[in-house]
Amino acid sequence: MNENPLQLIVHRMTWEAEGVLSVELAHPEGKPLPAWTPGAHIDVHVGGHVRQYSLCGDPHDQGAYRIGVLNEPSSRGGSRHVHTKLRPGGTVTVSEPRNHFALEDAGSYVFVAGGIGITPLLAMAREAARRGAEWHMAYGGRSRASMAFTAELALLQGDVTLVPQDELGHIDLDALLTGLPDDALVYACGPEPLLAAVQARCPDDRLRLERFAAPTAEHAGDDEEFEVECRTSGLTLRVGAGTSILDAAESAGIGVNSSCRDGICGSCETRVLDGVPDHRDFLLSEAERSAGASMMICVSRCASGRLVLDL
Repeated sequence: MNENPLQLIVHRMTWEAEGVLSVELAHPEGKPLPAWTPGAHIDVHVGGHVRQYSLCGDPHDQGAYRIGVLNEPSSRGGSRHVHTKLRPGGTVTVSEPRNHFALEDAGSYVFVAGGIGITPLLAMAREAARRGAEWHMAYGGRSRASMAFTAELALLQGDVTLVPQDELGHIDLDALLTGLPDDALVYACGPEPLLAAVQARCPDDRLRLERFAAPTAEHAGDDEEFEVECRTSGLTLRVGAGTSILDAAESAGIGVNSSCRDGICGSCETRVLDGVPDHRDFLLSEAERSAGASMMICVSRCASGRLVLDL
C-alpha cells in the first residue's frame, strides 16, 4: 500500500543510552504531522537504505516524530548512517506512520521489552498510564547503561522491572507470565530468542509480538507457479518457483514500496482485489488473514492459482 512520503528535518538528537540515539523529526514549516497510535512505525530513508523505526514519542504531540536508533555494527548500514552522518538540521524522507502492533483495549497489560525493543512499548506504557489501565513492564538489556528511556518510564509511575543482564540475568518469564488475569494482553518486542521464549509461555490469543527479524519458517507449495493480474498497471505476471510477487513486479517495472523482504515490516502491503492469498508474513492477525483484504507480497504467495492485486 503506497503512502505519501514526508520530507522532515532533524530537529534534535539525544543520547538515551550507550549506543542509542533518539532522533526527533519535524515538518520544515512547523506543520502538524500525520497522526499515529502507540505501536506505529515509520519507514526512514537513510544512507541508501529504507529502515523501519518505531515511534517512541507521544502520539498527542503532532509537532514531531521521535525514533530510537541503536548503533549496530553488524547492520546493513541504516543505523550506522544515523549515528555517523545524520545531524540536526538535516533532511530525511519518511513514510506516514502505519501500525500492525496496535495497543488493543484490555483490562490490563504486560509489556516485555528486550533492548531497543523498548521503543514501541514506551509509547504503549504511556498510553496505558493515560487510560488509567493496570500495566506491568519487564525490560531487559545488556546493562543499565545500555537501556534507553528508563528515566521516562520512571516518570510514568507504573510497575516497571528493569533487568540488566550483567546484574540479574534474564527476565523471569515464568514468574511474569504465570497466572495472568483473564483480561490481560501481553505485548513483546525484542530479539527473537526473547520473543520465542515469551511465545512458548503465552497463549497466542493473549500475545502480540513485533519482531526485528523473521523467524525460520518452512512452507509447502513454493514450486507452484501462479498468475497475478496487476489491475492498476494493466500487466499480468507469472510468478514461478523461488520468485516472490515483489520480485516479479519489480522485474516488470512496477514500482513497489519494500524494505525487509521478510514479511515483518509491512512496507509492501498490497490490496487484494480477487483471489486467495497464501499468507506467510509475521504481521497480519488471523482475522486479517482470513479477511484476505491485503497481503505482504515480499513473502506471501497464492492459494487459489490466480490473484488480482492493486498494483
